[in-house]
Amino acid sequence: MPLRARTAGCASRPGGPEEHGAGRPGSRPRSRPVTWHAGSHAGAAQLTGGSRGPAGRERGDRRAMAGSGLWFSLLLAAVLAGRAAALWPWPQYIQTSESHYAIFPHNFQFQYHVSSAAQPGCSVLDEAFQRYRDILFSSHSWQPPEPTRKQHAPEKNSLTILVVIPGCNQLPSLESVENYTLTINDDHCFLLSETVWGALRGLETFSQLVWRSPEGTFFINKTEIEDFPRFPHRGLLLDTSRHYLPLTSILDTLDVMAYNKLNVFHWHLVDDSSFPYDSFTFPEITRKGSYNPATHIYTAQDVKEVIEYARLRGIRVLAEFDTPGHTQSWGPGVPGLLTPCYSGSHPSGTFGPVNPILNSTYEFMSTFFLEVSSVFPDFYLHLGGDEVDFTCWKSNPDIQAFMKKQGFGNDFKQLESFYIQTLLNIVSAYGKGYVVWQEVFDNNVKVRPDTVIQVWREETPVHYMKEMELITKAGFRALLSAPWYLNHITYGPDWSEIYMVDPLEFKGSPQQKALVIGGEACMWGEYVDSTNLAPRLWPRGGAVAERLWSNELVTSLDFAFKRLTRFRCELLRRGVQAQPLNVGYCEQEFEQT
Repeated sequence: MPLRARTAGCASRPGGPEEHGAGRPGSRPRSRPVTWHAGSHAGAAQLTGGSRGPAGRERGDRRAMAGSGLWFSLLLAAVLAGRAAALWPWPQYIQTSESHYAIFPHNFQFQYHVSSAAQPGCSVLDEAFQRYRDILFSSHSWQPPEPTRKQHAPEKNSLTILVVIPGCNQLPSLESVENYTLTINDDHCFLLSETVWGALRGLETFSQLVWRSPEGTFFINKTEIEDFPRFPHRGLLLDTSRHYLPLTSILDTLDVMAYNKLNVFHWHLVDDSSFPYDSFTFPEITRKGSYNPATHIYTAQDVKEVIEYARLRGIRVLAEFDTPGHTQSWGPGVPGLLTPCYSGSHPSGTFGPVNPILNSTYEFMSTFFLEVSSVFPDFYLHLGGDEVDFTCWKSNPDIQAFMKKQGFGNDFKQLESFYIQTLLNIVSAYGKGYVVWQEVFDNNVKVRPDTVIQVWREETPVHYMKEMELITKAGFRALLSAPWYLNHITYGPDWSEIYMVDPLEFKGSPQQKALVIGGEACMWGEYVDSTNLAPRLWPRGGAVAERLWSNELVTSLDFAFKRLTRFRCELLRRGVQAQPLNVGYCEQEFEQT
């Protein structure tokens, strides 16, 4: 059947008022969008309501709006209708109107189209259907309408989902397609996507469009959305070493990531402070390196649960084991792994980074990363490589002798490169790709062409954008994190500074900018644990999420503030302790309990 086909699974109604449209100009999407028209998709706003014209004319009309005041006027006009004002992140194309349809929980259902590649038994969508029923309806007390009650709006009793490509049992990946088309009109209530991952994003958008009247009736406005992410890697880092985060905190965070359409959980599992990963190959490293091996570890079952919980929300789990620095917690359980530091000609009794000159070091790393590669199924592992303090290496006479033998002189960056290169070769042999922090690139370590470099050093925008330019000029893919350290807080609305960063705002060719695959917000754990994790993350993390999902022209702070404020209220309704952006209130505060 043609991909543009729809199903008549919803009630029809008379025509409504003129529609408002908003969207994006005609830049090429990073991945093939779900538009189901011939040719490439432009994804910008439609100038008029009514039926869609031929694909070519539609794209031309959208391109004509790029950079114009009309584009932004339509953008603002779109949010006048229903719950579009609360959409976060903002979709690539939206057309909506004041016409609306009633939804009654006792009648409403999510259902598969008969031609969908996903059918009942699809774990990703079956679970999502129940999850979104709970999100939409379970927190409200409602009464079924009386049989004789006169309805002022036609009813929509189902959302029909059609997925084109099978994949219910797969894991999301960097190449996953997340595009979707959502149509709510007189004839249809329909979600079309290439994959289950796009269907998940569309279900989230649908949930944000549903609104509740003061009388308690649910409604959804007449809407057409075509949407896809600007970047394929939209991540959040959690540090579970400096403060152990209970499993429930991680799972709750994954829920909110899905609400924000973030799709990579960067799990910074271990660091100097503690080693909470429960290694079955080297149990002593966990027993001696964790804060408490009885309570403050992540067991094999915990890790499996996180990976599956994330998968069901279209989120990858990118595990990080940072070496050769940040490894003090490794030492007690692996004798000889860390470098003995010297005071003059005698050992000082302290230890520095991983000892890079011993064969036993690489034997351990080979065995350990074989385990890690089997536990974490994502193609990529994060291997760290940042902030290596050379002081201990410089003090050690054995390392000094090794440096001389290798011809490294006094350049300890070469020694670091020797270690990193050997480790990368080990991990590559297990069929894994890798992400590393920017120092690996800065120190000229020879890495594979498909290596992903993550930019984190928090200098000025001039510095980190220059780093993005250099990395992509060398032909490597890049992730930006430097301006998005959410553990850093200041008095006032710092979300706006987070929001206004564009990962492509550096000098470079189109080919270079195509190598930027996205970015990550980072929540380091020195001053963050389960007591303050959620309010420090949200809704500020949403600013990063929209920057990585929405069109580059969606930059109005006023427009974002209105929507993010309402989205924050929606997060509160969903049980997320999201902090306020400024003075104000949420409507649900007035509801009597």
